[in-house]
Amino acid sequence: MVLGKSMNVRVTTMDAELEFAIQQTTTGKQLFDQVVKTIGLREVWFFGLQYTDSKGDLTWIKLYKKVMSQDVKKENPLQFKFRAKFYPEDVADELIQDITLRLFYLQVKNAILSDEIYCPPETSVLLASYAVQARHGDFNKLLHSAGFLANDRLLPQRVMDQHKMSKEEWEQSITTWWNEHRGMLREDAMMEYLKIAQDLEMYGVNYFEIRNKKGTELWLGVDALGLNIYEKDDKLTPKIGFPWSEIRNISFNDRKFIIKPIDKKAPDFVFFAARVRINKRILALCMGNHELYMRRRKPDTIDVQQMKAQAREEKLAKQQQREKLQLEIAAREKAERKQQEYEEKIKSMQDEMEKRQQDLQEAQEMIRRLEEQLRQLQAAKDELEARQNELTAMMTRLEESKNMEAAERLKLEQEIQNKQEEVTRIQGVVEAKDEETRRLQDEVEKVRRKQEEEVEAARRKQEEAAAALLAAATPQHHHVMENEQDENDDLPNGDVSRDLATDDDIIDPVEERRTLAERNERLHDQLKMLKQDLAQSRDETKETAMDKIHRENVRQGRDKYKTLREIRKGNTKRRVDQFENM
Repeated sequence: MVLGKSMNVRVTTMDAELEFAIQQTTTGKQLFDQVVKTIGLREVWFFGLQYTDSKGDLTWIKLYKKVMSQDVKKENPLQFKFRAKFYPEDVADELIQDITLRLFYLQVKNAILSDEIYCPPETSVLLASYAVQARHGDFNKLLHSAGFLANDRLLPQRVMDQHKMSKEEWEQSITTWWNEHRGMLREDAMMEYLKIAQDLEMYGVNYFEIRNKKGTELWLGVDALGLNIYEKDDKLTPKIGFPWSEIRNISFNDRKFIIKPIDKKAPDFVFFAARVRINKRILALCMGNHELYMRRRKPDTIDVQQMKAQAREEKLAKQQQREKLQLEIAAREKAERKQQEYEEKIKSMQDEMEKRQQDLQEAQEMIRRLEEQLRQLQAAKDELEARQNELTAMMTRLEESKNMEAAERLKLEQEIQNKQEEVTRIQGVVEAKDEETRRLQDEVEKVRRKQEEEVEAARRKQEEAAAALLAAATPQHHHVMENEQDENDDLPNGDVSRDLATDDDIIDPVEERRTLAERNERLHDQLKMLKQDLAQSRDETKETAMDKIHRENVRQGRDKYKTLREIRKGNTKRRVDQFENM
């Protein structure tokens, strides 16, 4: 809506919508600067504002022209997308800020999920596991139950259509690999995602329909490493390549685009676009990518050095906070384990105490039996004493009956003998009972002492365990913090030419470049295992042309960088001639 001299605009980033009111005089750069200031982005050289023009084509806003004078589709409000326009050669070396990393991650992920960038099934699943780590953090089976990922868009529809797997099976496969990333920071998961994604053949490539002098329809691919030519039916496998270090001038005249190599003996590389506006876009992308290509090979500016230093400090602070959190979690888990151990030990001791109580009852029964034995012993002793007294009385009578008749005397002697035998028998019983009593007393004393020792030991252990349990349950005294590149101005349809900075000492980075899977054995094995697992459910009738091309490239041992090295071999003239003959 126009209000006086102002206009409302809406800028959509990969994860937010921003609305501004701009003036009739506001330039593209002023709007761009307002956006980057709002989102806190400093690595502005990668990004641009994109809009749909009146013909329905996506176009990059011209920074030094007024927004209102550009061919923006008339809507209320005016619609712009904030997107990465140029890609780094190596994300790990170049992306500094977390916001930059996040914007690239979201844009690349969206391109993979929508099949703008072809991604093989096994790589798609592995990337999905990093995407889940980036969004949800560590896998936790208590929080992340079955169906947790049901509403997450994680795989290209093509991949799901090509495999006879249910949503639950896909989730299980992704979750298995997600669990492998335990302890990884969300930003690190995004970086790992991009490090794998940048090895995909279509990553970071802007494709344009062109023709050579023979009229053959081809694709021109413009990316951070140079220019590549593709056959019309194969965007995965470039056939001819020119690194930026070999190009000294780019120009166009009407629909004819001319690239002049550094090798002055080589002919110009000439192609034709359908419209002049396409050549304008190609020129702008070539200039921007070439400038960044040269900038990477120079020392960092003070501003970039400061950004990198700040990023290192922030990353270190995050790592330290993460380590502190992990230590706290480990300490808590250890305390909980100790608490469980002590609880189990107390339970064991309680069981042992119950057994000791039973033993004590048995000992008390033994004591009762001993007391009964003592009572019986005392009765036997009393009886023995009575018999001894009777015997003594008889002996006295015998002594006094010297004058007794022989028959009476004989009878008395017989009674005395019988009484002596009875006393001897009773005395034997008393001695046996006395011996049994002493044995029982010794046994009871031994059991009593042992019982007292065991009860005391159990009491001490229980007190120690209870004290330890109390200590384990005590809260820890630690607290965890909860966390221009400018497209050219309007160009005439006549000759437009731009010289590019050159440096004879530049070595083509593709020469030493290897895919992450080739350099990282663990990643290589993960992808191999995933490929084997998915092969069992693959429906070959759903295979696309891209899948067939990719499979053939793999069969022949090709990957992105091996192909680039191959198509850059030979002198520039040979490659230009090859292009003309396509």
